Amino acid sequence: TGNGSTTTLTYATPNTPVYTIGTQITVANTGVVDGIQTVTASNNGTVSFANSYSGSTTGGTISTSTPASTYSVDPNTVVMLDTYVETVTNGSQPIDRIILPVSRTEYASYPNKQQVGFPTVFWMDRLLAPQVTVWPVPDGVSSQYLKYYRVRQIQDANYTSGQNVEIPYLWLEAFAYNLAVRLAVIWNAQKVDLLKPLADEAYSIAAEQNVETAQQYISPQIQGYFR
Repeated sequence: TGNGSTTTLTYATPNTPVYTIGTQITVANTGVVDGIQTVTASNNGTVSFANSYSGSTTGGTISTSTPASTYSVDPNTVVMLDTYVETVTNGSQPIDRIILPVSRTEYASYPNKQQVGFPTVFWMDRLLAPQVTVWPVPDGVSSQYLKYYRVRQIQDANYTSGQNVEIPYLWLEAFAYNLAVRLAVIWNAQKVDLLKPLADEAYSIAAEQNVETAQQYISPQIQGYFR
């Protein structure tokens, strides 16, 4: 049942666990309040949480919920660059907060990997099917979205449909020379010494142009480190 601000679930079997306030539960198969909910009250037979549902229904299941911390990433992703979490609470304007990368060793050093809070760091496991793990674990209450810029693999060209090779124009010459070097290693080794310097030069020119032109500012922290 719901009164528009609080929803109370009554168990079919009263002798059930009493949840601690703040515990996250997963409600399923009710058709009206399904999803992760945060307990606001509980006793032997009922559990309540904040929700805008108004009315009553029967059926459904309740289970404890462990917030997810590891997510799959597009298999074409090579590395994640600037990464941030967008949070939307109660329909308000979204707020973006940047999170920073950590190494596998640093993540492994965290004693409580299921600590719940706002994510501040992430670790990307660069597998064939890449995964990203954030920490602390999202609370599952507010709407949070992981957003990032990335380096991804070049798409294969499909010549049957007239698709062009997916290479930015800055890198076309470098790509052509390096492909020539690769083919020369296989088919004409005598040409490698001629082509390799040209390939290196073309790569250096492209790499020098492939930078952002925005200003960079460094601001020292002038307040005391210890408080």
